[in-house]
Amino acid sequence: MSLDRFLDDIESRPLSLVVINRSAPAQIQTMLEEAFVGQTVTVEERALPEEDDDVVVLVEETDGTVEPLATSPLSALQETILLVNSDLYRTGTRGIEEFELPDVLARLDEVRFSLRGYPESDYEKLLLIVISRYVERHAWEAGRGTLRTSFQRLSRIEDERGTRDVYEKLAAETDVQTHVYGMPDWTPSPEFEVITHGGYTDDFRDSWFVVYTPPADATVEGRHGESHVALLAIETSPREWDAFWTFEPDQVEAIEGYISENL
Repeated sequence: MSLDRFLDDIESRPLSLVVINRSAPAQIQTMLEEAFVGQTVTVEERALPEEDDDVVVLVEETDGTVEPLATSPLSALQETILLVNSDLYRTGTRGIEEFELPDVLARLDEVRFSLRGYPESDYEKLLLIVISRYVERHAWEAGRGTLRTSFQRLSRIEDERGTRDVYEKLAAETDVQTHVYGMPDWTPSPEFEVITHGGYTDDFRDSWFVVYTPPADATVEGRHGESHVALLAIETSPREWDAFWTFEPDQVEAIEGYISENL
């Protein structure tokens, strides 16, 4: 058994990101298309005179019926995944309290992605970074519960200032029980209140997960209506990831249970 078994349960869904009445430069449309190239999510563009300009709508088509699932300003995607790079998050330039996840990205849950990191792609891996940051913010806002995060190498917490700032903030400002996982090449100082788990199995070396579960006696509702949230990604080859995220409580608790029992 390994964490990648959870990926096998994810089936493709007929989803499209539709850019309505684009007035932004054509380069923005190209960048959005490139961010989702090769995925089961398609990117389209439509002119609808009765609608607002520069809006992105996530739609699902089932049995000939098209259902809108979420809407976001195109500018929100530009600021989150298109006109930024990963340094924005690694260096802490944008703090956890400032981070907002566009609705259309949040609602891409239960979709399996195959994503590449730099230099193969400038944009694809950013999707995983922004979902990770969202789970961390959700835990920070909840103030209680359990957060389990894998870094492949524990030293990444120390090396990436933005990441370190997030986990120091969680330790200092919340009662979230925070567990971190990875190959044990770094030990936090005693005042850094995280619980470390080190190992060298495939689950430690190849997984990237950020999993939040609320306390059993609390009602937690995030910005997108969720109580539980999990991102799970497996590195299938250097800088290439198979991944999905979910807000389904049973699915999140199954992933959390596997991690707590096996890592």
